[in-house]
Amino acid sequence: MEFIHQSVLLHECIEALNIKPDGIYLDGTLGGAGHSYQIASRLNENGLLIGIDRDTVALTAAGERLAPLNKPVRLVHENFQNLDSVLEELNIPKVDGMLFDLGVSSPQLDDAERGFSYMNDAPLDMRMDRSASMTAYEVVNTWPREELRRILFEYGEERYAPLIAAAIERKRNEKPIETTLQLVDVIRGAMPGQALREKQHPAKRSFQAIRIAVNDELSAVSRMMQTAIDHLNPGGRLAVITFHSLEDRIVKNAMQTAAKGCTCPPSFPVCVCGNKPKVKILTRKPIVSAQAELDENPRARSAKLRVAERL
Repeated sequence: MEFIHQSVLLHECIEALNIKPDGIYLDGTLGGAGHSYQIASRLNENGLLIGIDRDTVALTAAGERLAPLNKPVRLVHENFQNLDSVLEELNIPKVDGMLFDLGVSSPQLDDAERGFSYMNDAPLDMRMDRSASMTAYEVVNTWPREELRRILFEYGEERYAPLIAAAIERKRNEKPIETTLQLVDVIRGAMPGQALREKQHPAKRSFQAIRIAVNDELSAVSRMMQTAIDHLNPGGRLAVITFHSLEDRIVKNAMQTAAKGCTCPPSFPVCVCGNKPKVKILTRKPIVSAQAELDENPRARSAKLRVAERL
């Protein structure tokens, strides 16, 4: 299917990056190139846009969308957590700005065969990188019940995680759970009546949790945040959009740690660690979508943008 993604907080991100025409910018979650198109259009022939995505469908679509701009662009098939090796390969030690729009692109959600959606029947897949080996089928059918309970509770914040994990185990002991709607039926059957009457789809939290596990999303965000700041030039900006509290907590804590510098215990009268602040946080509170954007794109409702500037 055609890869068209509605970029969230587009104008806010472009403003946050403070783009210089001759600067080097990295979009670690290229997607359909909505953000990247606006970045590249502001560059001159001395600038460079580096686009990273682990979805080859997204990379192809982004290349086609960016081509008419005729601007310097390098597209890389990789997980953004490996930006260290990407920049090393390109022989670019530091850049002037980085953007990471976390979560699943609309085309991935809407393409039924990818297995992300609880609204359409498809094989249990959920891989952002379709060359990866781990699928949702493996998680659902082979992971121990206690591990399923843990990820449903921690990644999906699903209060009925024990009931759902037990129901999955019972069902897969009869025969494998192979499709998304089979899994939805198991989840529905495990939940009490009041939960099924909630406005939110009963499988939403569980599907989020399994997707995060399949793609190792939280570890990827942690590794990215540990390395991204060190690859920014002074004055360079790091802009990160998150879509749920677990991601946001990782980003917020990493930025606060980098802004604090000193890691000595509060009881120490003077600093002995020697760590200096690396960034200045530009968003005391995260930037969220205005009502006009929410009216146009309801998926932006949970988006939060945090921005830091390298000292």
